Amino acid sequence: MLRDVSERNLHTTIQGLHIDFPIAIAPTAMHRMAHPEGEVAVARAAASMKTCMVLSTIATSSIEEIAEAAPGGLNWFQLYIYRDRELTKQLVRRAERHGFKALVLTVDTPMFGRRLADTRNKFTLPPHLRMANFDKLTFKSEGVKGSRESGLNEYAASLFDPSLTWNDVKWLKKFTVLPVIVKGVLTDSDAVHAIASGADGIVVSNHGARQLDGVPATIDALPEVFEAVNGRCEVYLDGGVRTGTDVLKALALGARAVFIGRPAIYGLAYKGQEGVQRVLEILKDELSLAMALSGCRSIGEIQKSLVIHESYYLSRL
Repeated sequence: MLRDVSERNLHTTIQGLHIDFPIAIAPTAMHRMAHPEGEVAVARAAASMKTCMVLSTIATSSIEEIAEAAPGGLNWFQLYIYRDRELTKQLVRRAERHGFKALVLTVDTPMFGRRLADTRNKFTLPPHLRMANFDKLTFKSEGVKGSRESGLNEYAASLFDPSLTWNDVKWLKKFTVLPVIVKGVLTDSDAVHAIASGADGIVVSNHGARQLDGVPATIDALPEVFEAVNGRCEVYLDGGVRTGTDVLKALALGARAVFIGRPAIYGLAYKGQEGVQRVLEILKDELSLAMALSGCRSIGEIQKSLVIHESYYLSRL
């Protein structure tokens, strides 16, 4: 307390590249189901706020569309490794060619978890939409259209490679010039495996709690992963971030930045690019205020001592 917090500096870097504040857009699928401009609007919003957007492999806007819509933006590409390895390589080459700055490899999805709402609804992609990163009139593009249960689960089961191992991270590192961020780590042992496989960063993520029931909240898993990494790569967090104080806690516990998924979609559904920008503005303002009230004038001044787990107090009752 009693520090001059009249000015706060929220600037930071991820993978050596500048962002104005440590809140970025996580990869989520099929944005055009929320708004006609879909991922294009999200990319423009992120670029206007000078932060990062991660485009999903199974997006309804293509790599090329994002590069054209936000040419000055900081864009990363989320990658699923397909059974067709040549197709996977083509996706990576397109991302490299169009100025994407990192690959975010999702490692917690050898297959999709059981999403009962999707099954009940027999989820399918609307007829006017497709997976835009793939050629038209192929199952990779159109495969979520028809379904006996969940079209998305059937799509993943038929195309994603469930035999992946840590050697596949090494395989990816061998042929790409981009940093490889491993997304989906929740334990210290997996963090060590990721580093040994050459990961340039780790996203502590439980896939929005949509894969395996009962997994820990990412904020609870973060300290263990951060300690295991021991400064050897950057650590990020996604999942459960709804307020600026959530961001402050994650930064205090070791995250370099946080990535938001659902809040960005909420903003997109509300008002397209403007709605996403507003979500980012709210979180940025809340983080700035939380820093001021915690006596932090810059991201570097946010310390682990700011966060005490509730179990500490419960143990003293």
